[in-house]
Amino acid sequence: MNSNSLVSISDISKEEILHLLENARYFEENPNHKILDGKVVATLFFEPSTRTRLSFETAVNRLGGRVIGFSDASTTSSSKGETLKDTIKMVSNYVDLIVMRHYLEGAARYATEVTDTPIINAGDGAHQHPSQTMLDLYSIYKTQGTLENLTITMVGDLKYGRTVHSLLMAMQYFNPTFNFVACDELKMPIEYKEFCDQKGIKYTEHKDFSEEVINSSDIIYMTRVQRERFTDIMEYEKVKNLYNLHNAMLDNSKDNLRILHPLPRVNEIDQDVDDNPKAYYFQQAQNGLYARQAIICRALNIDIKEVQKS
Repeated sequence: MNSNSLVSISDISKEEILHLLENARYFEENPNHKILDGKVVATLFFEPSTRTRLSFETAVNRLGGRVIGFSDASTTSSSKGETLKDTIKMVSNYVDLIVMRHYLEGAARYATEVTDTPIINAGDGAHQHPSQTMLDLYSIYKTQGTLENLTITMVGDLKYGRTVHSLLMAMQYFNPTFNFVACDELKMPIEYKEFCDQKGIKYTEHKDFSEEVINSSDIIYMTRVQRERFTDIMEYEKVKNLYNLHNAMLDNSKDNLRILHPLPRVNEIDQDVDDNPKAYYFQQAQNGLYARQAIICRALNIDIKEVQKS
């Protein structure tokens, strides 16, 4: 495994997280460079994506690199039966870095075991999404001025939502308090609650998205109920509209409250929230460009301090 790969947010320390956030801030101020001149990055998306793929590809382009890859696995040799191992080893012959999204949990970790080319996990099943976590952390830091001692309310699909799983793990260093708002069918998996218990992280579970919960929050992290994760469509229909945020629900919330969402949304955030200054999900998506520029540079062992000098 290449030590610069990023498969899980747990692969990096608190110091590395803070360093990446500092580099993201630098790239927000200075997004265009030629530091990837001569580098080729593969984006292998075995599962559909819009924001993640486009922001990674934009990040590479703004850093002066080139992108190859695919956004539809049905057009590749995997549709002919080629194994993931063979695909990764073949693509590794052509590129300096692989950014990969896959529908199977553990696929990105497996990829690191069959190549020395660094791998960035752009989402594997319901497991991890570390680059999303970095842009979430950057968004929280920008809006709150700190990552410390915040109350974060996670709402909706906490069972399959890889973004909330990764964010929960990353926040272990910053003394958070979590509110988990979900129905029984979509509640936070036991292994993540046990993680909180082991790390001394405070959390409460709620079935109701109540005024009390909203008004206690510094961050509300809304999630989409992911139809693609359900094998039983009737189960999906039962839970898809249980949690919806409307503008009036924010009337008595904290001034510093910000609403985050990894997007795409369906109807869990009403469009009347969009013009509220507490809505931050579109800016959050923009922050993904800067966070991913920082992650790409880490994967390719590029020292930003040397870049700043040049």
